[in-house]
This record gives sequence, structure tokens and C-alpha cells, in this order.
Amino acid sequence: MKKNIPIEDGDFYLSEEGYRVFTKQYHLKRGYCCESGCRHCPYGYDPKTNRQ
Repeated sequence: MKKNIPIEDGDFYLSEEGYRVFTKQYHLKRGYCCESGCRHCPYGYDPKTNRQ
């Protein structure tokens, strides 16, 4: 089961369209890549090749 990670300052910002964009800080706290092609993914996932 995935653990619930509390959101803190610096974990996300709102895009111009109003979407929540998670930062590298949040992804590192989460501890794994979700393979969704996140903008600030520190794990090197490439959605074009489906590989890290």
C-alpha cells in the first residue's frame, strides 16, 4: 500500500492553468517514480521510451 505523504511548502506550485505541479522536492520525499511523465521527475523517466 502506498503511504500518504503530507504536502508541505515547496512541494508544489500552481501552473498558469491552475494545475498543481509537484516539485523535485516532493518526488524525492515520495521515494519512487510513478511513470506519469511528471515535469520535475528526478528519477529520469522518459515517457517516449517508457524507461528510467
